Amino acid sequence: MPQQSARPINPVTEDFAGNSLSRAAKRAFHATRPKFFPASVLPVLAGTAWGAYAANQFDLYVFALALLATVCVHAASNALNDVGDEIIGTDRRNEQRIYPYTGGSRFIQMGILTQSRMARLGVALLVIAALAGLALFIEKGPVVLLFGFAGIALGVLYSLGPVKLSAIGLGETAVAIAFGVLPVTGAAWLQGATIDPALLLFSLPVSAWVAAILLINEVPDIEADGASGKGTLPVRLGLAGTSRLYFLIHASALLVIVILTLQGHLPLLAPLAPVGLVILAWRASVSIKTGIEERAAMTQAIESTLAIHTIGCLWLTGCALFSLWW
Repeated sequence: MPQQSARPINPVTEDFAGNSLSRAAKRAFHATRPKFFPASVLPVLAGTAWGAYAANQFDLYVFALALLATVCVHAASNALNDVGDEIIGTDRRNEQRIYPYTGGSRFIQMGILTQSRMARLGVALLVIAALAGLALFIEKGPVVLLFGFAGIALGVLYSLGPVKLSAIGLGETAVAIAFGVLPVTGAAWLQGATIDPALLLFSLPVSAWVAAILLINEVPDIEADGASGKGTLPVRLGLAGTSRLYFLIHASALLVIVILTLQGHLPLLAPLAPVGLVILAWRASVSIKTGIEERAAMTQAIESTLAIHTIGCLWLTGCALFSLWW
């Protein structure tokens, strides 16, 4: 990637100006950072595939509701994260960001949306997620509430409230649960699967891949986060420690897939693609060691991490469907 394309940029204010309904919708959609929506869509897809494999059935209605609820919680979390980061000032002072991947949506800083409007957007999305959850509750019973409350709580506490998980080094853990364990096991359960050790193991690679996205996205923001008192893992571990942790996360995902394969829950070739993904992860981990000093390499490493998550989730989905059909 050319060095020029990796410079810090911002959304163009004029692209989102206007009072029409379509312009308002465009602002709301892009404020939620839709480039990261695969991180919530793909876990639901993988969990649904496992549920179809385990229960030998597919319920399109509950799949659609689960997808809507999960994406809305994700979008709300992104909006509320922008609010939380503006409150402590980390996004405003972040001059080393790699837009659109790190440093927030920049909508508040560029005056496209006010902090209060961004907060209202986040709350509105949580309401939509709650309504989808209510429909699932009517369809599937009270267990749905456990998944819903856990997802919403993690989404809010990640950035706001007295806890602020992202500021105390627990952001990756929260994201791994909220966009890995919960949507995978929840989507599988909704299709009729039993929540057993095999399903929990199946959710762990997805959890690892999404946690790695957050971890590497925090690397360019180390200086701004540290100055704002936001103690993310990269702030705490430094570049070398973050690089090692990043690679360990990806290696653990491969290990779990190998275990599931040996246990007979996945096809024999299931570890094949994850081996290639670990090689990509190793290359990205090398870039983490130099951090933002090599902007082009850092940008490529972030994009590789997003690709690893996408390919890995689709691969696991395909493996589950293969087990169902063959």
